[in-house]
Amino acid sequence: MVDTLKTYSTRVSGILRPRHTVLDGEGKELGVLEVRRNRLGIIVNALWKPAKGEVLEFRRDPGLLRAQFACWTEAREWLGSSIRPGVAKRTIEMWTGGKPLRLVPRIEFGRGWRIVGAKSGVVAKIAHGLFGRSAKIETYRKIDFELLLFAYFIGGLALWESALPTSVESVDRATPQVKKKAAA
Repeated sequence: MVDTLKTYSTRVSGILRPRHTVLDGEGKELGVLEVRRNRLGIIVNALWKPAKGEVLEFRRDPGLLRAQFACWTEAREWLGSSIRPGVAKRTIEMWTGGKPLRLVPRIEFGRGWRIVGAKSGVVAKIAHGLFGRSAKIETYRKIDFELLLFAYFIGGLALWESALPTSVESVDRATPQVKKKAAA
């Protein structure tokens, strides 16, 4: 496995309107992600308020799919969107301007996701405790922090679906094959 580039952790407070405080590897607070619900209790959007930088909004796109959200900046610039093609499918597709990413359940037992690039393999891992609400996020390749935060939010909506390990098919699709050099 590739060495960890950066590590983040989260603390969650609140029940109906949870606040996810994101901390860097040294414990410094980076910002707060506030999740908002409508009158029926359905999550409709989230607002990222960083200590420094631009405010982001993750909002539900109109449609029937439950994990169909988009990420927008203050200047209304679109950064990414997620879609879940089927109800029983455990993979969540994330579309960005540059490269498509997938959220795939972890290989081992436990709640959490892997962020997988089509060519680069595992980009990051998000691991949640079995019953706690906090998380540990590790990055292995370069990824925009905004997209990492978006993946954390999207993965949190379907957290219990990630508790079982990934099927063999998903592992093969999520991890690129290493090309073996021909013996000279």
